[in-house]
Amino acid sequence: MSEATAAEALTDDAILQRFQRTKNQPTGSQTLGFRMVAVNQVEKSVEVEFEARAELLLNPMRQIQGGYLCAMLDECMSVACMVASGMTAVAPTLEMKTSFFRPGQPGKIRGVGRVVKWGRQVAFTEGELFDPEGRLLAKATGTALPTPFANYKK
Repeated sequence: MSEATAAEALTDDAILQRFQRTKNQPTGSQTLGFRMVAVNQVEKSVEVEFEARAELLLNPMRQIQGGYLCAMLDECMSVACMVASGMTAVAPTLEMKTSFFRPGQPGKIRGVGRVVKWGRQVAFTEGELFDPEGRLLAKATGTALPTPFANYKK
């Protein structure tokens, strides 16, 4: 069985467990307090949670600095791309547009990322962040470059 065929056979739960059990979480994800909550391959979407730590992410107004909210949205959309590929590709962000609706506060933030269209050369993505009360904090759209893991070089 090829690597691509094996990846295609992964269930949503198997992908979720893979993210939750990883020992190699990127440092950026660690800083943001990233944790995968749900995966839906059919809808090409993910639900994640961030633990926004006050000592790391706040601006002088004691709100989450906007750049960190952008990073959270980018993380949601990027992980959705990995899921959409069947865990065979990454998708570096080419462009991203963010709208902010209310300030983010330290603590739990729920993120949703989805792939609107997965093309051969470009993926179109959306992401949203919500506070613990379910209010929309920020929303983003983006484009990304699907790149098979095998072709990704550091």
